[in-house]
Amino acid sequence: MRITGTMRALDEERGAVRVEDVYDTGIADLWEACTTPERLARWIAEVTGELHPGGTVEVVMTSTWAGSLRVETCEAPHHLLLTSAPGTDEESQIEAWLTPEGERTRLVVEERGLPLGALHFHGAGWQVHLEDLGRALALDGPAHDGGWSAERPAGAWHGRWQDLTPTYAALGRG
Repeated sequence: MRITGTMRALDEERGAVRVEDVYDTGIADLWEACTTPERLARWIAEVTGELHPGGTVEVVMTSTWAGSLRVETCEAPHHLLLTSAPGTDEESQIEAWLTPEGERTRLVVEERGLPLGALHFHGAGWQVHLEDLGRALALDGPAHDGGWSAERPAGAWHGRWQDLTPTYAALGRG
């Protein structure tokens, strides 16, 4: 089983998950897939709001997570920094870097500030999100049939997440 993520402790209570993959598309196309509501809805989330520095967006992710993200940095086409659930005990930061590699593009996503005991859930989840991105790019369309909501995850996302979670849990114990 291919694992694209790593997990690490930041302190006694919080940690970070980092996932990365390389996509068969240029940096401009991948940036658009990661920052435009229509393209985001193909693979990770329904998004409304203002995607610019200082703006806030509301999201419903394929995983069922729903909430606010504050845009801290949006430097096209290389760097995006978001604060999840700003001002709450659940606050975390999600950062993405895009780097061209010839005609392909590497995407690295790191989420920091997650509870240590839940890192494996997030590691598996982010890996599935990036796999879904690859599928959406290959299809030039939606990666999920049947949609999702804050109460019901995307079926394919959920099944793959369940498959990966034990592997990430074992990595966290190692």
